[in-house]
Amino acid sequence: MRVSVIGGSTVTDEEYEQAREVGQLLGERGHEVVCGGFGGVMEAVCAGARETGGHTIGILPNEDRATANEYVETAIATGIGNARNVLVVLNGDAVIAVDGSTGTLSELGHALDMDRPVAGIGTHSLEGIEHVETADEAVDYVESAVQ
Repeated sequence: MRVSVIGGSTVTDEEYEQAREVGQLLGERGHEVVCGGFGGVMEAVCAGARETGGHTIGILPNEDRATANEYVETAIATGIGNARNVLVVLNGDAVIAVDGSTGTLSELGHALDMDRPVAGIGTHSLEGIEHVETADEAVDYVESAVQ
């Protein structure tokens, strides 16, 4: 399964560790990670996934694949700015959100419109999101929701 992981580009140490743990669990369980390719939650989830041999995909808003964080294996340059948010969500079978601001909010809206299962750790409160406390709960939820 491919899981889109979304969240803040500026995060606390705790949020970084939560996202890294999400990535580790996804990698251990054989899932691919899709993200926006930059820092914060995106870097952390990719770092965690790579630690366990997981594959990481970064869908970038700009035209330069080299700007992806060092843990992205497959960088996809789009040149379409924040419109790439829909592509991040579209390319996952489910979504996990950690923290996040307005960009994450737009991705959550797209995810809900596309009927993707969404688990959220400390993110926006919207109907349709399964709010959880831990990385384990988030990964368990998306696995159970995608059949």
